Amino acid sequence: MLCDRTASDILKDLARGALTVEALMQATLDRIGERNPALNAIVALRPTEDLMAEARAADAVPLAERGPLHGLPMAIKDLSNAKGLVTSQGSPIFAGQVAQEDDIFVARLRAAGVIVIGKTNTPEFGLGSHTYNPVYGATGNVVDPSRSAGGSSGGAAVALAAGMVALADGSDMMGSLRNPAGWNEIYGFRPTWGWIPSEPVGDVFLHPLSTSGPMARTPEDLALLLDVMSGNDPRLPLARGAETVSPLKAPKPLRLGWLGDWGGAYPMDDGLLETCDAALQTFVAQGHTVERVAPPYPAEKIWQSWITLRSFAVAAGLRGLNNRRADLKEAALWELDRGLGFSAQEVQEASDLRSGWMRAAARMFQRYDAVVLPTAQCWPFPIDWDYPKEIAGKPLDTYHRWMEVVVPASLLGLPALAVPAGRGGADHLPIGLQIIGPHGSDGQILGLGQGYHTARAAL
Repeated sequence: MLCDRTASDILKDLARGALTVEALMQATLDRIGERNPALNAIVALRPTEDLMAEARAADAVPLAERGPLHGLPMAIKDLSNAKGLVTSQGSPIFAGQVAQEDDIFVARLRAAGVIVIGKTNTPEFGLGSHTYNPVYGATGNVVDPSRSAGGSSGGAAVALAAGMVALADGSDMMGSLRNPAGWNEIYGFRPTWGWIPSEPVGDVFLHPLSTSGPMARTPEDLALLLDVMSGNDPRLPLARGAETVSPLKAPKPLRLGWLGDWGGAYPMDDGLLETCDAALQTFVAQGHTVERVAPPYPAEKIWQSWITLRSFAVAAGLRGLNNRRADLKEAALWELDRGLGFSAQEVQEASDLRSGWMRAAARMFQRYDAVVLPTAQCWPFPIDWDYPKEIAGKPLDTYHRWMEVVVPASLLGLPALAVPAGRGGADHLPIGLQIIGPHGSDGQILGLGQGYHTARAAL
């Protein structure tokens, strides 16, 4: 069906006149009407009459004036601003707040021809990899709506997997482009730091942990969206030049390192590693080498660096709400209080640990072209949980410790592609793989992912 096709195929038909934007918009709204009530992935949907009028106007634009994503409906993650739409961030504090301007990447999407139809659901302030909030409620997993969709780009992942959109944006501080992709059997890509510029507001030096990124149903489509979202901004010190990755190139045979559970440091649900091990054979069948890797740096040092720098960054964003503490969820208060309480030397010590991991990672990438980890340490959990309290009988000491497996890439700003690994466990639920490369290897990682996708689609 039209809504289940790739963005690349849809755009080709639009460009040659075999499909109208009006017909695509109608099919999109029909699919949203069919699937969204049970899943709650898309929120703040614009009025139908406005969207259909915008679609008809898009059909009237001459071919020579159309951008690379002309006529494609997209919903923006509800942490980012799209002019004229609400940006609630899942918080009652901001419910109903209408954005006056587009964020940088949203403006680039519109310039490329995207029609913004609404927003995708997210946890409150994006905290926690489970998409639920007091404004819009919870988003259900596309495989089993009684289970978590992951997060914080859970609404985006489910909208893609259910065919409500063909492309989606997301953001990733602690796996938010990767965990929901793995749990909903689509693709999410965290690019190298600076590939997609953040907003040039407030401090632009101290907190490079999070990044926006693309989500799609194929790596080829990820590359298409990444090229539109990316590009330099002179107001941002980490922003990169106008690097493009599309069309993707198939890489030569690569040497991949399988980090698994980081030498036992990361507890895993039963059957999860076995499912990932089986998926790794797809790379072997394509001529790549997969080797088990000993932990290149102590997991606890990475974690200690992370929870200090993350709280430091989150508190910088939330400190203006310290007088609204009664309106903040427990996780937000935990991050805020920790972040406001650190001394300068505690932050420096966390940065020292991160620098040690950077040096160890550089040595690792001298031996391996990429390394691989699961996208989460557990299967999708019940939607009415706040977060898992234990894994494999091991108690977890924070609300996000079950996502520790995503931290090695996040802490260094490495490119990381989430790909579906298959289903497993007692309830036959999905999990994914993270393919992580050195800085700047975004095109190679996406090319590797496209080969993986093509091989699995042929099975």
